[in-house]
Amino acid sequence: MTQKTLFARYLKDLPEGQLQWIGLRPGHKQEMRSVESVQAIARLGLEGDHRCYKTPDSGRQVTLISTEFIHIIGTYTGLGQIQPALLRRNLVVSGINLNALRHQQFRIGGALFEATALCHPCNRMNQTLGQGGAAAMLGYGGLCARILESGEIRLGDSLSPVIS
Repeated sequence: MTQKTLFARYLKDLPEGQLQWIGLRPGHKQEMRSVESVQAIARLGLEGDHRCYKTPDSGRQVTLISTEFIHIIGTYTGLGQIQPALLRRNLVVSGINLNALRHQQFRIGGALFEATALCHPCNRMNQTLGQGGAAAMLGYGGLCARILESGEIRLGDSLSPVIS
């Protein structure tokens, strides 16, 4: 049984999620810029994000994390409230367990995505969140995804698993 098949059996039980925050990095290691909407471009990434035209067909065109994961990271680090931009993920969603979407397709607004892998934290999180920040994110770093169909995504859009 493939991982895709393994995770697919849970899709019918997942609720819809909701897009809460969108962040773009204009350049490598630059500050995140929060926006209300963005064009997701198939095979490339989010328009205005530094990864967009860098490596076509990459499995890391977009990164996602959930508000629920952010709360857990805040608890583990002792920081409490953490601003999404600090975690350097493009999309923050709520109401859905992102780990159940691994290797699956889902829609946000007009775009179709495919989750490719877990988004593991880097050592930079120790600088941002303090010593142990990267360890606090293990298992809660969210997902990497590629864009299969272009479309606009906006704050408040639903995240819906695609059940085939």
